[in-house]
Amino acid sequence: MIQINILFISILMLCWSFSFAQIAILDSGGPLSPEQAAYDVSFYDLSVRIMPDTRELEGQVIVRAKVLHPMNQLVLDLDTLLSVKEVWDLSNPQKPSVAPYARKVGKIWIDLGFTRQAGEQISVRILYGGKPRVAARAPWDGGFTWATTKAGAPWIATTCQGEGADLWWPCKDHVSDEPDSMALHVRVPETLVAACNGKLLNTSTHKDGTKTYHWYISTPINIYNVALNIAPYRAIEGSYKSVAGETFPVVFYVLPEDYDKGKKLFTEIFEHIKFYEKLLGPYPFRIDKYGVVQTPHLGMEHQSIIAYGANFNNGSMTGGKDWGFDALHHHEFGHEWWGNLVTNYDWKDMWIHEGFCTYMQALYMEELKGMAGYHEFMNTSRRFPNNLAVAPLASQSSKQIYRAPIYTKGAWILHALRAVIGKEALLKSMRRLCYATPEAEKIKDGSQCHFVTTHDFQLLCEAESGKPLGWFFDVYLRQAQLPKLVSKVEGQAISLHWETPQDLPFSFPIEVKINGKIQRIDLGKETITLSFNPGDKPEVDPNRWGLYDIGK
Repeated sequence: MIQINILFISILMLCWSFSFAQIAILDSGGPLSPEQAAYDVSFYDLSVRIMPDTRELEGQVIVRAKVLHPMNQLVLDLDTLLSVKEVWDLSNPQKPSVAPYARKVGKIWIDLGFTRQAGEQISVRILYGGKPRVAARAPWDGGFTWATTKAGAPWIATTCQGEGADLWWPCKDHVSDEPDSMALHVRVPETLVAACNGKLLNTSTHKDGTKTYHWYISTPINIYNVALNIAPYRAIEGSYKSVAGETFPVVFYVLPEDYDKGKKLFTEIFEHIKFYEKLLGPYPFRIDKYGVVQTPHLGMEHQSIIAYGANFNNGSMTGGKDWGFDALHHHEFGHEWWGNLVTNYDWKDMWIHEGFCTYMQALYMEELKGMAGYHEFMNTSRRFPNNLAVAPLASQSSKQIYRAPIYTKGAWILHALRAVIGKEALLKSMRRLCYATPEAEKIKDGSQCHFVTTHDFQLLCEAESGKPLGWFFDVYLRQAQLPKLVSKVEGQAISLHWETPQDLPFSFPIEVKINGKIQRIDLGKETITLSFNPGDKPEVDPNRWGLYDIGK
């Protein structure tokens, strides 16, 4: 009986381990394994053929990397639905050799034969193929979307932010490792167009009725941003003169039936570019292009070719609310700064991508409609749970951090920070997070791309404002619960103080309106009492600058 129980437990543990592994391969980020921390990818050369009729792909990728620590195995990621056909070690170009490898759940363990030392360069080529994972609910679920246009033509797109680029090609699937540049060759039926990241170098036509689009990404890229967009697109093309002085191409790939709608949105796209460059500095990827492509899913921030699936509806991502501009494009375009120019080194700081983009829409409302528009936007976006920290100290996977309210609470944190340090200091800090110096705003060779953390932003805000802000970031970002504003009216006096989780230090200014006049008080955890005349009704935080719960 004991032997049977042990066997049962062993089988149960094996099943649990397999189930956990299946989940793990669909979640990008988290702690980096020692094997993958041992190298840094410098270049990917990815060639892929897409076959819409069978929903298959076949491809090869050349991975070039620098050894950081001694290693004798190269570990890459690849979804279990795709098969590896061959692996070659190209480290010695004069003597390329077949490399032994093993598949272990979602990883490829490549035997390099002998230990490679720090500073050495390694290069491998992997041939692979199969039927890639289908996105059940793109863009929230990763994989391929195989759709058709109204005319019945194939309409294909990839999304893999949460799950990682290894859903469709072998790579090092971690947000901390961006290649310096990348080549992308996409072969499709000749009636289709492959709209991808970077600049289009040329195309080549094949005798079997297919065509290859050769793209080159000149700058570092977070590889979940590498995207395939395939359809019988028509291109709407123009150019924009950046605040940095250069003119860069702007292109919108639309379905033929939506060409006229695309022309109308194309004009608004230029207004969004103007706004972002005014506040944050020049468009970061002007060495390649700014591209937008119509997709069969809602949208994604794919670098230099953002996915647009709002169906030309301003309220597509706002629950139907029309703010007077295309909110989907505005948000995804914002990721060219928040996410693509500056990237969180670990998913735990993902609010810098999503919360900042959300807050940029409030600033755009301020640009269009003044403070009334700004406050209207903020007051209708204050809906979020307080169960998870927005920027926890521990490393996170993408799925872990997306459970936190990084969008709306992230925007409200910036709104509250503005109340503490002022608009000027906040905007300067945001711009310096993008470009450390005015000189950096002139760079376009890829060295302008960099990783950031929440602590980096705190230091910038402290430098610009001259105020210590550890208390603010500890309360609002490092733990989940909001502070409580406790107010009590007795007779002709109102008393106020803050209560905080874990009794954390906190001192947030609050406005009180009495008899039509607003006074701002620096409120801490010690009680402050204000008196008022009979008949007056004090109003606390009338403009809703504070981020808090109501205490008793």
